Amino acid sequence: MEKADPKGVLTGKHFIDGDHACAEGALAAGCRFVAGYPITPSTEVVERIADRFPKVGGMFIQMEDEIASSIAIQGAVWGGKKAMTVTSGPGFSLMMEHIGLAAMTETPLVIVDVQRAGPSTGLPTQPAQGDMMQARWGSHGDYATIAICPNSPQECFDLTIKAFNLSEQFRVPVLFMMDECVGHMTERVEIPEPQKIDVYPRRYYTGPVEDYLPFKADDDLVPPIVKAGDGYKVHVTGLTHDEKGYPAMTVAAQEKLVPRLLNKIKHNIDKISDYREDQVEGADVVVVTYGITSRTAIPAIERARAEGYKVGHLRLVVVWPFPEQYIRTLAGKIKSYVVPELNFGQIALEVERCAGGKAPVTLVPHPGGTVHNPDVIYKAIISSLKGN
Repeated sequence: MEKADPKGVLTGKHFIDGDHACAEGALAAGCRFVAGYPITPSTEVVERIADRFPKVGGMFIQMEDEIASSIAIQGAVWGGKKAMTVTSGPGFSLMMEHIGLAAMTETPLVIVDVQRAGPSTGLPTQPAQGDMMQARWGSHGDYATIAICPNSPQECFDLTIKAFNLSEQFRVPVLFMMDECVGHMTERVEIPEPQKIDVYPRRYYTGPVEDYLPFKADDDLVPPIVKAGDGYKVHVTGLTHDEKGYPAMTVAAQEKLVPRLLNKIKHNIDKISDYREDQVEGADVVVVTYGITSRTAIPAIERARAEGYKVGHLRLVVVWPFPEQYIRTLAGKIKSYVVPELNFGQIALEVERCAGGKAPVTLVPHPGGTVHNPDVIYKAIISSLKGN
């Protein structure tokens, strides 16, 4: 790990919203190129970046649309910059092809999606969590990404740094799945001194120029990278390719490349996975949450506990890759899961799949536009315990 660049970090205690905290986290992580197109409720992220980046040697470009934004950042990465783009629902949909391209070309970058209610234009200024499955499966083909869900402005700062670190460590696109409530929520954010911020450095190739193969992986299945223009032979394509990066449209090449792209995430789930537990040990029912729903569920959980029920709380910070084995193991120890979501059941289906029938799963759906009433979650908890 390296330490954050002191020139870019705004230290101390600040009263800012999640969007602004995300922008500051990107700066602290070493991001110096952002391309984006204004879209509610993510616009405040790039507004902050447009003001801050020129002061620290960074660059923000407002592109003509989200398609242009999501490809511009890939060019910036291969030019040697840490890069990010920011969007919401409709723009996120436009970026799907380029997420697949980034996965195929192993281009480390961060895409921030401040989720809002859909489908289509939906409710542009109101919250939802309806993009979670799209974050995992939105682009075509087999690939793996990482998706992170903050639940506070402080986490918007801290976890944006984590998003960049993971993207560099595993050379994958990392999706930062905020929601409108977290993005527009204003709370105290403490930004530490740069020497206390760990930043994962870009892992550059250091061997002889003539020996460099752009997609020859190390033992951890992740190849080192170079800057285009530094004298190395670099060929980057979305086609199935060999270690030189040249198109190799054969079954043998596909069988070698795609499993590696998947396995560099699959084999490191223990390093990537991040979830927070509260009284899960010995619980009868476990409430599984992420994002803003992890906060609206707390009054319901506390009410049930006050009445003598054994209720645990499992908050997913990293949603993809999904903590399959943990959910499966826990299912054998509890009576039921309750999953409140600002959608009609996306992560709940993953919990149900991993539980494998060992524990029933109660979905508490919500179409978005606002957050859950804690009373609804409370009733679902009690109902699940009584087997209704």
